[in-house]
Amino acid sequence: MTGEQEQLIKIAVIGDIHDLWEAEDAIALQKLGVDLVLFVGDFGNESVDVVNRIASLDLPKAAILGNHDAWYTASDWGRKRCPYDREQEDRVQQQLDLLGDAHVGYGSLDFPEFQLSVVGSRPFSWGGDTWKNETFYRERYGVNNFEESINRIVAEAENATYETIIFMGHNGPSGLGNRPEDPCGRDWQPLGGDHGDPDFAKAIAKTQELGKKIPLVTFGHMHHSLRHTKEHLRTVISTNSHGTVYLNSASVPRIIQTESDRLRNFSLVSLETGVVSQISLVWMGQEYTVVSEQLLYRRSEPAIVQPV
Repeated sequence: MTGEQEQLIKIAVIGDIHDLWEAEDAIALQKLGVDLVLFVGDFGNESVDVVNRIASLDLPKAAILGNHDAWYTASDWGRKRCPYDREQEDRVQQQLDLLGDAHVGYGSLDFPEFQLSVVGSRPFSWGGDTWKNETFYRERYGVNNFEESINRIVAEAENATYETIIFMGHNGPSGLGNRPEDPCGRDWQPLGGDHGDPDFAKAIAKTQELGKKIPLVTFGHMHHSLRHTKEHLRTVISTNSHGTVYLNSASVPRIIQTESDRLRNFSLVSLETGVVSQISLVWMGQEYTVVSEQLLYRRSEPAIVQPV
């Protein structure tokens, strides 16, 4: 691969893990032959051990921490339920230290071998249009409101080395629909409404205004299975007029045990000549073969694809 226009990059996006990460997952990624791995957070409830295993993954990777990754730290509600002594240990910081440069929340990471940069939105997001956990964000990041958050994200994108940027967040941006089944739609009471991050959406728009190319925005948080109905799943793909593909990768639980097999899922994105050409949700079995593949998006298909 000698230049961006000649590359075919295979990206694995790992949705909300919620403690379901095993040694077999690293082997599965090797068998899939992926070039880059993106983790969109919610490794567990401040699960340092899970993050440690992911940090040791020997593949190019980027990660952003989710709301569960600061479950006992970010909010008054969580701190009251904390099972460990927060005066003695800081498990949020332990996770950040383990991930190091791979954590792109309010940050960025350049991948020279792919001629692209990965930029992270606001880490630890719970979603929605209300600024939550004020003390947490002020103390950890010096960010006090959505406007300061937008500026923080855009600054990272502007300073990124490459013109092609993949954006990743824990929660997705606002603007992808307000129906319960939309990529960031509220599927709890009161039903409906856009639960995306407004700062993420504005940061993406400002980055596009800078002339940067954004082929992919990926995130999790809003699970594919809906709380209010089992008749269908969440819409997980959306596109816009700029050619950006938005992927919600939160297929939860990501590991399931059947009568005869143990299956684990990965969202696979093909980035071809700097454009997303295909996205599939694959399930691999114990023999490291793909036992099912659900095509979520192909470039020649309509802009929005409803999974079946």
